[in-house]
Amino acid sequence: MSEYRNIKISDYSYNLPEERIAKYPLAERDSSNLLVWKNGTIKKDGFRNIGDYLPEDSILVFNNTRVIHARLFFWKETGAKIEVFCLEPVQPNDHQLAFQQTEKVVWKCMVGHAKKWKTGDLIREIEINGKAVVLKAKKTAQENNSSLIEFSWTNGFSFAEIIQKSGVLPIPPYLDRDTEPADEVTYQTVYAKTDGSVAAPTAGLHFTENVLAQLNKKNIVLRELTLHVGAGTFQPVKSETINGHNMHHEQVIISKSFIEELLANTKKIIAVGTTSVRSLESLYWLGLKLGKLKNLSQRLEIEQWEPYKNNEQINTQQSLKNILDYLEKTNRNTLQFSTQIIIVPGYRFKLINGMITNFHQPQSTLLLLIGAFLGNDWKKVYDFALSNNFRFLSYGDSNLYLK
Repeated sequence: MSEYRNIKISDYSYNLPEERIAKYPLAERDSSNLLVWKNGTIKKDGFRNIGDYLPEDSILVFNNTRVIHARLFFWKETGAKIEVFCLEPVQPNDHQLAFQQTEKVVWKCMVGHAKKWKTGDLIREIEINGKAVVLKAKKTAQENNSSLIEFSWTNGFSFAEIIQKSGVLPIPPYLDRDTEPADEVTYQTVYAKTDGSVAAPTAGLHFTENVLAQLNKKNIVLRELTLHVGAGTFQPVKSETINGHNMHHEQVIISKSFIEELLANTKKIIAVGTTSVRSLESLYWLGLKLGKLKNLSQRLEIEQWEPYKNNEQINTQQSLKNILDYLEKTNRNTLQFSTQIIIVPGYRFKLINGMITNFHQPQSTLLLLIGAFLGNDWKKVYDFALSNNFRFLSYGDSNLYLK
């Protein structure tokens, strides 16, 4: 395991000129470039032709999470501006339940200009459907770099309505600009359904209804899961080796029927985005864990280094059977768990045979994941992209990797 922990993050870097970062999306989502890597060969095409490269018997797995207005701003009487960035719900600790609350919730948040907010509540007045609402934020605890914030409000609106009206859609910090009205549409996938993310699953931003229809005609199976993307996706690796980096927890939601379909099928599984990759791979390790679980009420989670310190192996089918057995015993139709998994070079993929993804930041955990799938070819891929005018990061161009 130490060989994985000692991977130097500096070995996963490349020179990314500022002008290659796409600050805005293209006018048409599916007009972006597509880099195709298949068993070591690389070519350039357009994204709307992606169906030409996908095997007809493949399952394409999308993350249907929706980005919320997670950035809330308050002003103190002194005029100081305080930003409260909602990360994940704590009370209740389920996104759907939290958004349904009509009086108060507690969220784990990051606070900007925290030194200017030492005591007292933050108060802000907003208007929803012609009714005045008083929104309060109260700091209840500190957890490392984040705070637990209790939000309370008047007039009985749901918390979903509160943040939709009072919050701002967060866009990646490396875009180095404010959120604009157009981002409300362009920074959501066309299939976004389930509120909860603070960052978009950006590999999916290229898909249009037209592309999805073309894939359906090719008998490519389109399926969805939910992983609520956390702000940690932008967290830079500051340690010299990956061992010093602490991954963030993210909530995964997968239907029982989809897991049954995975078990029944030997089709190629292609993940749309690194969030889908992490969800599917976490599924295997969860199944391994559930095979030995005695307390069915135990919290389900996959820890960061769990795959690397577990020498026991079972086949993928048995892992999925274990999950279905657990769902039967607990009378559930949906699997919900937390994952902190980190995928680094040397990791052996359990479920996926391919992935669609964007280009990622130098020295990031996402680039390590790409290195795990491509091996040293990740350098060839990124050199090719830099030499052939590909656009980088969230609003940039797309990649398809197939084995």
